[in-house]
Amino acid sequence: MTKKFKTLDDFLGTHFIYTYDNGWEYEWYAKNDHTVDYRIHGGMVAGRWVTDQEAIIVMLTEGIYKISWTEPTGTDVALDFVPNENKLNGTIFFPKWVEEHPEITVTYQNEHIDLMEESREKYETYPKLVVPEFANITYMGDAGQNNEDVISEAPYADMPDDIRNGKYFDENYHRLNK
Repeated sequence: MTKKFKTLDDFLGTHFIYTYDNGWEYEWYAKNDHTVDYRIHGGMVAGRWVTDQEAIIVMLTEGIYKISWTEPTGTDVALDFVPNENKLNGTIFFPKWVEEHPEITVTYQNEHIDLMEESREKYETYPKLVVPEFANITYMGDAGQNNEDVISEAPYADMPDDIRNGKYFDENYHRLNK
């Protein structure tokens, strides 16, 4: 993708894969002006995936975007995307219970909201584990807004490479192997 990001509309509908400096790999989709989808491919909650997460999505200045949300787990996330430079900065605020029991969250969250909320109440929340990291964007795709094919299945081992190598989506940005 060679698009130059200038406006919020340029950002919305973009699909990203990025790797934090600590090695954690994430896949993230700006589904529309208030919703994000994502899959986690590396790190302490690898295997987790979420669709239709409500988020605050704003443009800070031309080509720079801030996205923030709170998950049902109690995890807070703040991301600053600078796609014209293939960079982002993210800070994840994990509740103590997620740090101690990450396996509970490694699922398709949307089907387990009750478990996430129950765990948030059952286990300790503080102190939070704060993970501030820079990341390099290794893939950007123009998926269009509200494309349900972008994040529509659990992550698997070679998925990021399949996406980057053009083996996952067709020319209309629909999954090849449904």
